Amino acid sequence: MKTLEDIPHLQGVRVLVRVDFNVPIKDGAVADDTRIRAAMPTIDYLRAKGAKVILMSHLESNDHKDLSLEPVADRLNKLGTPIVFVKNIRTANDLIENELGNSRCMLLENLRFFPGEKANDPKFAKELASLGDIYVNEAFPVCHREHASIVGVPKLMPSYAGLRLEKEVANLAKAFDPVRPFLFILGGAKFETKMPLLTKFMELADSVFVGGALANDFFKAMGYEVGQSLLSKGDFDLKRFVGNPKLALPVDVVVQGGDKKRVSTLGKDDKIMDSGPATVDALHKKVDASRFILWNGPLGMYESGFTEPTKELARMIGAATLRGATTIVGGGDTLAAISSLGIDDQFTWISTGGGAMLDFLAKGSLPGLKALNN
Repeated sequence: MKTLEDIPHLQGVRVLVRVDFNVPIKDGAVADDTRIRAAMPTIDYLRAKGAKVILMSHLESNDHKDLSLEPVADRLNKLGTPIVFVKNIRTANDLIENELGNSRCMLLENLRFFPGEKANDPKFAKELASLGDIYVNEAFPVCHREHASIVGVPKLMPSYAGLRLEKEVANLAKAFDPVRPFLFILGGAKFETKMPLLTKFMELADSVFVGGALANDFFKAMGYEVGQSLLSKGDFDLKRFVGNPKLALPVDVVVQGGDKKRVSTLGKDDKIMDSGPATVDALHKKVDASRFILWNGPLGMYESGFTEPTKELARMIGAATLRGATTIVGGGDTLAAISSLGIDDQFTWISTGGGAMLDFLAKGSLPGLKALNN
């Protein structure tokens, strides 16, 4: 995979950069610019080398409605990156020639407004490719998508990895050859998306803790009463993991209403909401004994206000980093917990990948990464 340092020269070169500016929008403005700031080192590097930078991204709301990137253009301008915002891609070539001097950048309108993007239409990919001389992928969180701007365009022009994407791959790949003992912590919900990850790391890790709603599926497979607790859809044959000495599960839980119960005492009316104090204590011992920790997903129903055990785990892992452990973390609620504590700098690597992180860890590569090697 070639990186920015492999580009022979950039002065006057048109660089088409796929970024991930899928940020929350509130009242017509960017509510959180973390993803925009994450791309700035690559953008600044290209501008400093004299490149003509053309940025492209998608943007959708929580209900998956496609939104205009105009608020993102406004935020980029406020961050000190002069932006030419282009609503009609077909006018972009003329604007590149006439308006991209003086270190200005161009931002194309939301790629999802064009059907050819998600369909990976070769004609749309060719239209995008015509805007640049080279392509840079700085959008790791969407590298698992086979969309035109991710896999179609890099087939048509010299292609390189952005600075953030390069670091994502290098850091996540550490999980394939970790220092030991290696602790893997998997939380959240939906075994349908996380089963490949569990299967792989039951082999690779020295210890595997499964928490969050995923643990409920294990409790059911073991014959425990789970009451009204959230379960994944489908049968994942979890019994094959039960009894594996590597596997650890919550020993106590917090149910709706706040009561703390041992897993074996749950009733039909109970709904598991979080991990209990004995579970947190057991996790603390595992974290303290580990030199490599990979964590994805909360220990409880984070969005419902059950946050403290997840935050305590974040504190534990942050402290492990300061003791010299390698710590890799990711997942939306996981990152929310870390951010709320203000300890973002206490981890070896915080991945913004989401689904891309899960797929990369499970498969070792992604369509967007493979496309860069063409």
